[in-house]
Amino acid sequence: MNTTKRFWISLIFSLPLLANMILMPFGWMLPGGDWTQLILTTIIMAVSARPFLQSAWASFTKHHVNMDTLVAIGTATAYFYSLYAMATGQAVFFESAALVTTFVLLGQVFEERMRHNASSAVAKLVGLQAKEAEVLRDQEFVKVPLDQVVVGDIIRVKPGEKIPVDGVITTGRSTVDESMVTGESMPVQKTVADAVIGSTINSNGTFQFKASKVGDQTMLAQIVELVKKAQNSHAPIQKLTDKVSDIFVPIVLIIAIVTFLTWYVFLNASLANALIFAVAVVVIACPCALGLATPTALMVGTGRGAKMGILIKNGEVLEAVNDVKTVIFDKTGTITVGHPQVTDVIGDEAQVLRVATSLEAASEHPLAAAILKRGTARGIQAPTATNFQAIEGKGVTAQVEGQLAVVGNHKLLTDEPISAELQRQATELQDAAKTVVYVGLNHEIIGLIAIQDVAKSTSEVAIASLKARGLKTVMLTGDNERVAQAVADQVGIDEVIADVLPGDKAEHVHAFQKAGKVAFVGDGINDAPALTTADVGIAMGSGTDIAIDAGGIVLVKNDLRDVDRALALSKKTFNRIKLNLFWAFVYNVLGIPVAAGLFFAIGLTLSPELAGLAMAFSSLSVVTSSVLLNKAKISSNAQPA
Repeated sequence: MNTTKRFWISLIFSLPLLANMILMPFGWMLPGGDWTQLILTTIIMAVSARPFLQSAWASFTKHHVNMDTLVAIGTATAYFYSLYAMATGQAVFFESAALVTTFVLLGQVFEERMRHNASSAVAKLVGLQAKEAEVLRDQEFVKVPLDQVVVGDIIRVKPGEKIPVDGVITTGRSTVDESMVTGESMPVQKTVADAVIGSTINSNGTFQFKASKVGDQTMLAQIVELVKKAQNSHAPIQKLTDKVSDIFVPIVLIIAIVTFLTWYVFLNASLANALIFAVAVVVIACPCALGLATPTALMVGTGRGAKMGILIKNGEVLEAVNDVKTVIFDKTGTITVGHPQVTDVIGDEAQVLRVATSLEAASEHPLAAAILKRGTARGIQAPTATNFQAIEGKGVTAQVEGQLAVVGNHKLLTDEPISAELQRQATELQDAAKTVVYVGLNHEIIGLIAIQDVAKSTSEVAIASLKARGLKTVMLTGDNERVAQAVADQVGIDEVIADVLPGDKAEHVHAFQKAGKVAFVGDGINDAPALTTADVGIAMGSGTDIAIDAGGIVLVKNDLRDVDRALALSKKTFNRIKLNLFWAFVYNVLGIPVAAGLFFAIGLTLSPELAGLAMAFSSLSVVTSSVLLNKAKISSNAQPA
């Protein structure tokens, strides 16, 4: 039977007992008197309180105590003493056993509802999934259930429809709303060769794409799984809580026994009153709030992170983040875009690009792709080149509209003259660690094209925000020193370590760990060892599967500014855990003396049933504190680029 049903049963049968307790001073009693109270309480003990008793007994047989031990001892003591009192003609307090059970279950119902609200991010993500897809089968598009889509299927998506699975666009273009998965509020332009994410919404164009990941391999499915695992994980601080509970419960039982003996033996209180004080101590001290402090904050924090496009995999990461001293970055694909881009065109841009795109149209070189992309972006209509010839180590030559054209590196200068001004500009570009392509026409160099794997537009802001937190920033790359230093100077990195072999990255992380905890940010297969070695591994969402698996935090949006946001969210969540633990401890420390009757002389006491109610609201306050994480401001130093 679930907690909610047990609570309602307990509430229904304990309300008459509550009414009897309140109205008895005015001369009203339940029909049937003590026998009615016995029947009502026995039903509550047999149905609603039985799981507490079973859990406490199971723990006892393993020489262990838990939260249920205190509830079981408190309710059982009140119940069995009332049986004794009833047999000997004394006053009973069955209502204490019944109401304590009711109020403890009330706290658990609140907890379950709060947990449900905290984990709603996962449920919402699951609900985003499309139910069917329009797939090309036998030369025509037909709608099929989502579970029948396989990798390699060609799928058509019309305006306003959800994209069924992950894939790559083959024809068409559109804008896609990816906010439900990445947290990015602005629609993203998509065209041929761009990746699309399952469950995101196509805005205004029709396109076809090839399915690359289906079922539990899609990004949405992996996000859901990661969030579930994170919400069920334990932060190391939880182990401390468990150890404290193991010590705390026996101490409470000793305090309860001392309380009983003090009142009954030394202060000459009645057996009933001495037991009431002892039971109140046991009930008020039940460390339910202590047990809720960590998991509820962890659930809310990871759920909020998922909405922001930041996946925190487990509680260990949350705790490690607080002591991070150094953040190490891979360069290519992390700080930089990850593929060459044209940064400068010297000379008549239209003419230079026209000649260059004519020759590079037939080339498969990465630099050629960058030139063609720039030409397309500028709307260049390039004529077809003829007599195409590749000159090994230099470049390419061809005839363009009857004129000899060349595109290549500096070695072409032995064959083609270049002006002093162009040579000066070429040197400046090379000093900036850019690759310079020379473009010639009719035996004369007419212009230069500079190509570089440029830093992402957000990288400089992201690095600055981390430095504002007092963190040291380091770039670890296999690129040569000149290129690496140029990128580092552009984005503000503190230290550069270049010419690093992939297998040596983890060793460099180890070296930095001697000075404090290290976070490593990367996206490639060669980053996986370093991500695993670092105290906090942060994987870019556009990276390889192995890198994402190795990272403790995954940045779905592939935005480097989210490194700062991830650190801010982790710290906020961990600080909320510590706040919850503080209040849970303070509650018990303050509550036990009152329940033990130390303030009896001034009229301040707690009956077992009121102690149970207070305990329920203590648990509620801790869970509410965790849920308020959803409203807390995540203070990030990163500003929009």
